[in-house]
Amino acid sequence: MRAVFRAALLPMLAIAAALLLFGVFVYVAAGVNPIDAWTVLFKGAFGDWFSWQNTLQRAAPLMLTALCVAIPARAGLIIIGGEGALVLGGLACAALPYVLPLPANAAGAAAICAAGAVAGALWVMLAGWLRQYRGINETISSLLLAYVAIGLFKFWVEGALRDPASLNKPSTRTLAAGLQIGGIAGSDVHWGLVLGVLVCLGLGLWLQWTASGFAVRVVGGNPRTAQLVGLPASRLVLLACGLGGACAGLAGAVEVAAVQTNANASLIAGYGYAGILVAFIARQNPFAVIPVAILFGGFGAAGSLLQRRLGLPDASVQVLQGIAFVLILASEALRTVDWKAVRARLRAVSAPVRQQAQEGTP
Repeated sequence: MRAVFRAALLPMLAIAAALLLFGVFVYVAAGVNPIDAWTVLFKGAFGDWFSWQNTLQRAAPLMLTALCVAIPARAGLIIIGGEGALVLGGLACAALPYVLPLPANAAGAAAICAAGAVAGALWVMLAGWLRQYRGINETISSLLLAYVAIGLFKFWVEGALRDPASLNKPSTRTLAAGLQIGGIAGSDVHWGLVLGVLVCLGLGLWLQWTASGFAVRVVGGNPRTAQLVGLPASRLVLLACGLGGACAGLAGAVEVAAVQTNANASLIAGYGYAGILVAFIARQNPFAVIPVAILFGGFGAAGSLLQRRLGLPDASVQVLQGIAFVLILASEALRTVDWKAVRARLRAVSAPVRQQAQEGTP
């Protein structure tokens, strides 16, 4: 329990510092009282059931896109192209009914979600393959592939897959009602949230309790040891990339099937990039991804309330997220500090000062 607290302490302090700096920012930039900003931010995220619905709806894709970063990271890769896997997953979900007759029931909904997961898995595995077999840095390749994926998405949505009835906003045909993912008990919180939680729990248990999950962690933690014991590092890296990409692709499919009902430009909402922040705060732990995604889903949901109540731009929440990201990265450097040595050094430096003070007192 103490180890869990120590692991969570720095991210918690970084988020608190980010909120403090955000308060300073809104005061300097817009003259808004920081306490008012913090209060509205909390109310917009968790103040009532309506706010909770918006928060949980935004948290579902964040959980899955965070896993697109967290799972490959456990294999030693930094993948930041979840946005590309998400939009291609949404495109595959919307395109499958064009090519296959699907039953308008749960089986059909499962099929379109599976199509999104497969598309995302293949896209992120491409970055892993380039890393393992061509020596191309996966961070750069996954980011550039995200831009390619967005271009492909727009090409198909505005071209061959465009619904002729979508005049001002190009989109694919609306999914049949039987293929759509509905809300839980009639609320705005769709079943994609449950799916995201289950995937987080499943992948967390896989990493901790299975031989293949342990092998992935060995590859990421000590590649030389993995090589010495004969682990198939390349295959394990591709497995981790495939699982992470499948999560992001599933996020896109869920957004199409539960929120948008078709593939359109609204799908490019930055969930893939926000998932990077969630994964880093959770320290690539699938279990910790769940509460962190809910927290940042709340920040995103509060943006409109900040605009209505305080006149702040809706994008001001992105400033908060950016500050938090920088502080999280900076706080990770503190984990390598030997605090016992620092305290000993401080005592050694302050000892002469204390001695002089004691000698100077009558």
